[in-house]
Amino acid sequence: MKFFVDTADISDIRELAATGLLDGVTTNPSLIKKSGRDFMEVIAEICDVVDGPVSAETVATDHATMLKEGRKLAKIAKNIAVKVPLTVDGLKTCKVLTEAGTMVNVTLCFSATQALLAAKAGATFISPFVGRHDDISQDGMAVIEDIRLIYDNYDFATEILVASVRHPVHVLESARIGADVVTVPPEVIRKLFKHPLTDRGLEAFLKDWDETGQSIL
Repeated sequence: MKFFVDTADISDIRELAATGLLDGVTTNPSLIKKSGRDFMEVIAEICDVVDGPVSAETVATDHATMLKEGRKLAKIAKNIAVKVPLTVDGLKTCKVLTEAGTMVNVTLCFSATQALLAAKAGATFISPFVGRHDDISQDGMAVIEDIRLIYDNYDFATEILVASVRHPVHVLESARIGADVVTVPPEVIRKLFKHPLTDRGLEAFLKDWDETGQSIL
């Protein structure tokens, strides 16, 4: 399963990229606002740091303007994945951009039938939002299971990119279901490293090593 980080904070991206586990980055208007930086500038910088797909989102709602925005974003770098909403106009834009060789991430997906439409339109990625389902007492991971089943039934090439990830269990369940990608906030990625037995084991090893009086260097 691929790991994308969901942020526009370049310092977090650089730190996580250094671990070797980062396969891509997703951004959205809210994350750009949080960064406090110029949109085009920060996207270009992220593309320089990360070799994998970098999702940059259009903000227009009509097909003609969305397509113009998507084409402009695609020119930033070869690893741009243009992000469009799961609307009629979004899928029209997805089809045109995909046919031109641009990666497209269809976002704001909340049902398996929507995901089916995105795959039919040629999306590179479909982004179902699991956390927002959980927020309204629905099972977000059940949607991922349905999408996985449908895509496997028809051998769709569209990759399932699990979004709105709130905690490590979402990551675990995504991997168990067989999602292709999870996009995870930096703070959740850092939680994946943590386990109390790892901390205790390391503490014990270091204590025993100190008592030997030796040094590797």
